[in-house]
Amino acid sequence: MKRNMLLLYTAILLLAACGRKEGTTSGFPIVDSLLREMTLQEKIGQLVLYTSYNTVTGPTMRDSYMDDIRAGRCGSILNACSPEYVRSIQEVAVNDSRLGIPLLFGFDVIHGYKTIFPINLGLAATWNLDAVREAARIAAVEAAADGLNWTYSPMCDISTDPRWGRVSEGSGEDPYLGSLIAAETTRGYQGASLADTATLLACVKHFAAYGAPQAGRDYNTVDMSERWLREFYLPPYKAAIDAGALSVMTSFNELDGIPATANTHLLKDILRDEWGFKGFVVTDYTSINEMINHGYAADSCDAARLSILAGVDMDMQSAAYMEFLEQLVEEGKVDVRDIDRAARRILEVKAALGLFEDPYRYCDTARSARELLKEEHLSAAREIAAESMVLLKNDGTLPMKTGGRVAVIGFLANSAQDMLGSWCGQGSPDDTRTILEVLHRRNRGGSVTYAEGCRPAGEDRSGFAAALSAARSAETVVMVMGEYGSWSGEAASRADIRMPGVQTELLEKIAAMGKKIVLVVMSGRPLDLTRESQLASSVLDIWFPGTMGAEALADVLYGDVNPSGRLTMTFPRSTGQIPIYYYAKNTGRPHVTADAKYESRYLDSPNEPLYPFGYGLSYTEFSYSPVTLSKETFSGKDALTVSVRITNTGTREGTETVQLYIRDLVGSVTRPVKQLKGFERVKLAPGESREVRFEITAETLSFYRQDMSFGPESGDFIVYVGPSSAEGEGRRFSYKTAAF
Repeated sequence: MKRNMLLLYTAILLLAACGRKEGTTSGFPIVDSLLREMTLQEKIGQLVLYTSYNTVTGPTMRDSYMDDIRAGRCGSILNACSPEYVRSIQEVAVNDSRLGIPLLFGFDVIHGYKTIFPINLGLAATWNLDAVREAARIAAVEAAADGLNWTYSPMCDISTDPRWGRVSEGSGEDPYLGSLIAAETTRGYQGASLADTATLLACVKHFAAYGAPQAGRDYNTVDMSERWLREFYLPPYKAAIDAGALSVMTSFNELDGIPATANTHLLKDILRDEWGFKGFVVTDYTSINEMINHGYAADSCDAARLSILAGVDMDMQSAAYMEFLEQLVEEGKVDVRDIDRAARRILEVKAALGLFEDPYRYCDTARSARELLKEEHLSAAREIAAESMVLLKNDGTLPMKTGGRVAVIGFLANSAQDMLGSWCGQGSPDDTRTILEVLHRRNRGGSVTYAEGCRPAGEDRSGFAAALSAARSAETVVMVMGEYGSWSGEAASRADIRMPGVQTELLEKIAAMGKKIVLVVMSGRPLDLTRESQLASSVLDIWFPGTMGAEALADVLYGDVNPSGRLTMTFPRSTGQIPIYYYAKNTGRPHVTADAKYESRYLDSPNEPLYPFGYGLSYTEFSYSPVTLSKETFSGKDALTVSVRITNTGTREGTETVQLYIRDLVGSVTRPVKQLKGFERVKLAPGESREVRFEITAETLSFYRQDMSFGPESGDFIVYVGPSSAEGEGRRFSYKTAAF
């Protein structure tokens, strides 16, 4: 028997005997045994991550990478999928390398694998944590069935700048909501145990503050105070780690002048020492070598040294670790113990995934055929997509009635590919119906005419005449406008977030006819919809809604589903308002008087956004009773209960997202005008009422005080309860610390 197969057999016996606790990386004797056997080069190999490639004939690997796998110089692969292909590579690692250590297989499973859910910003707009977790669970089931065991998600980057293309991959601008979503996404991927073959290893990214690039330009410099970093940007990363995530990805950006991939303060002081993270850290794609461009590393060897010393365990694709770590150890510039620690962390995660027990446990072709695009997965995608859609304006045109004459206008209405958005896993337009196709079926007894009108980009107006003709003969015009799906995501920043191309010009011409216009917006970011909102009768933002997005849209348009989505990013009136977010601070001269000159305001625009954080309409109406407090003052370990009664005063069943915000009136450092501290989704039948209660504790009121300690301060506060960050009655209360 070959030595590597003997080691695997020994590993199985050891794992069975050690009684390890599932979901942790402690208690794996096989890891100790392997580390004693491994050469320095083999340990370094575990720190190397290479990519597979997709071609028109299918996935493939470079011959040199296969040679590295045989030599034990590569420990993980990304972008390889399908059980047959993954197994073929894993067999090389297990059978041909000296120790037979299995590979990790990672992939960007961001908002679904084969069944594609709405983009993450759309998922966040559901404010439904159960739905967020379920979408991640289904994505994990499908990806794991297709040979994968690691996803580069959740993206925990807070962003207040819609110019940045990657807002589509995150949960928006708020750290409280973002933390809850990060935690539930992690739980959805990892389940109760990583040893369950229906789960994936989660990867928290991009650590840290990647969502705050200057000018909204991807990969650009990030610079902020430690206080702002800790209070508004770090919480979602920590929430995902606290939920059990065992891998973290470094970000491309620098922070405080130091690239994240070599930032000891982030990777050691905060991640390891403060948060107690026990998993491994991987770079983003080639970010080690990119430190040369940053002007932080002299060459690739220097970059490898800086990264390993800062706490980076795995090098994605740059090959700097493979080429230079052994040399750096021999020269005494890197301690071999740093290599050992990194290799141990990676091997322990492989053990937690059960790869030493069965390296082919994710390579079941029958399971792949059974799980991908499963009917229950498609049903969940349809339901969640409908919940993600945000009704921004409605004059009563929605919901539509079947049987009428409908004109559908816009390139995006007939594009299956754009329904999927960016980072759409293995999703295919072949499995996705277009909006036009579905509306043809749904408008029973009526007619649907279509005209492209114009593309989302460019100045071609040759289709205007056909679009105007179609609109002229229709009772209702459904205009589908927005961005291409590829216009958001990585390397997709925009300097101007107005509706691109000549789409709005066509909208103006159709609006001049006096037609009822339902504007359906497809985008991966908040857009400046100031002009469009004036022209359209109703505005519905559907993001990029995924595989079942067209069916979900029809459900909402025709009233089978009452829209309940709420914004998780502020929609500005113009690009000039950016960055814009609801938890801004007051100034010494806040804008109070309409015509006052010496106040913090614009000369040519209101300060207020077009649509605020938390905003979204329904086909029914809700009323709020006056807010009541259980007491006006509390202290110490006590709590204050905030109560409000919500009533559905309309004629349809609907879901209201009741939101609680806090304002700290005076602090040792200045505080935001509002901060989200709780919410509850309430489904009510017409005429039904329900009392909603929130509990405020010292933890609710805590922040990073002047000395950077975290905790509450005595003082006066205002609590607001309402349907968005811009609405809601305020009640004042006081808190006293024990030392007061």
